[in-house]
Amino acid sequence: MSKLLERFIRYVKVNTRSDATSQTVPTTAGQVELAKIIEAELHEIGLSDINYNEGNGFLSARLPKNTDREIPAIGFIAHLDTADFNAEGIDPQLFPAYDGKDVVLNPALGITMEVSEFPNLKDYVGQTLITTDGTTLLGADDKAGIVEILGAVDYLIAYPEIVRGDIWIAFGPDEEIGQGADRFDVASFPAQFAYTVDSGRVGSFEYETFNAAQAVIEIEGTSVHPGTAYGMMVNAIKVGEQLDALLPVEEVPEKTQGDEGFYLLNKFSGTIDHAELVYIIRDHDKQLFEQRKVFLQESVQRMNAELDRPRCTITIQDQYYNMKEIIEKDMRPVELAVQAMKNLEIEPKIAPFRGGTDGSKISYLGLPTPNLFTGGENFHGQYEFITLEAMEQALLTIVEIIKENVKE
Repeated sequence: MSKLLERFIRYVKVNTRSDATSQTVPTTAGQVELAKIIEAELHEIGLSDINYNEGNGFLSARLPKNTDREIPAIGFIAHLDTADFNAEGIDPQLFPAYDGKDVVLNPALGITMEVSEFPNLKDYVGQTLITTDGTTLLGADDKAGIVEILGAVDYLIAYPEIVRGDIWIAFGPDEEIGQGADRFDVASFPAQFAYTVDSGRVGSFEYETFNAAQAVIEIEGTSVHPGTAYGMMVNAIKVGEQLDALLPVEEVPEKTQGDEGFYLLNKFSGTIDHAELVYIIRDHDKQLFEQRKVFLQESVQRMNAELDRPRCTITIQDQYYNMKEIIEKDMRPVELAVQAMKNLEIEPKIAPFRGGTDGSKISYLGLPTPNLFTGGENFHGQYEFITLEAMEQALLTIVEIIKENVKE
């Protein structure tokens, strides 16, 4: 537990925030810095096939099998980067034996995490709570996943009587901006299936994600002096507003849940003569996903038909697909994870994930990769937290999956 905590505190202090505007791989130097720190530790641990791939930013290694039995190789994957929120000067706060009351994150700035706003805090009474200082995120997403994987490796080395096949591990960049997994080299990671350790609270497990696309709509307006604009001005901003009004008002993130899909106007910028709307399109069902893309294209056509000439253009790019279509062909990774959690008296919480993971893309690259919990909560902001005990449960779940795999 002390090693798990020390490693976590040390890793989160490295600023690994990714940058969607960068053209480098990884997109930020901090991710390389953390990968190199971990690489040195992998050599100290004594793993095999340690490799930092400068072309894709992934660090990988193998814990060799300790038996002559034919046991399927398993992989465990986590990401190095953190989300688009302040990650400079992360100062983790520890609250041993948390009492279930409001948590003062920063007395000087008057920042408090209140139980009334975050009732999930009450689930962690008596545990060692780890929080931010209220000015940054914490980085448990996904540095908790990294240290849990490394902790499981330490555990397996410490208990060589636990029979295992090859265990492959990988830590990659730029998950938060949806770029890293596109470059993952499945051929150099010869596991039969893998897990991203990147989900939330204890027991969370996902093997169904959204199908996802991004649509960019460009609108050409006509700018004329307002004093002489009659019959000539076409305000691109107003056209954008009218176009957005054509979409179903109930099919937005704030009004959908479960397996319901949505359209999200993620960015709207412009002037009278030019406007740009950026949408993300999400649906778990592949057919409905395709229908959503068609509907948005038809809405653009309808808008153009109402104008003096076609002024709107749309470009749609798929981002990732529902991993369920791959994983349901062989449910072994799901069955192993569920049984492992039950062995540890952890209630599996399986639900369609309203998002995507690196596993969404890696599964379609040929390596089925569902998503296992880290134990963290309130990701991507100043109220992010995790407990040491939750991280230990994630570590033990990884070990238990490896044990269950031997029984197959």
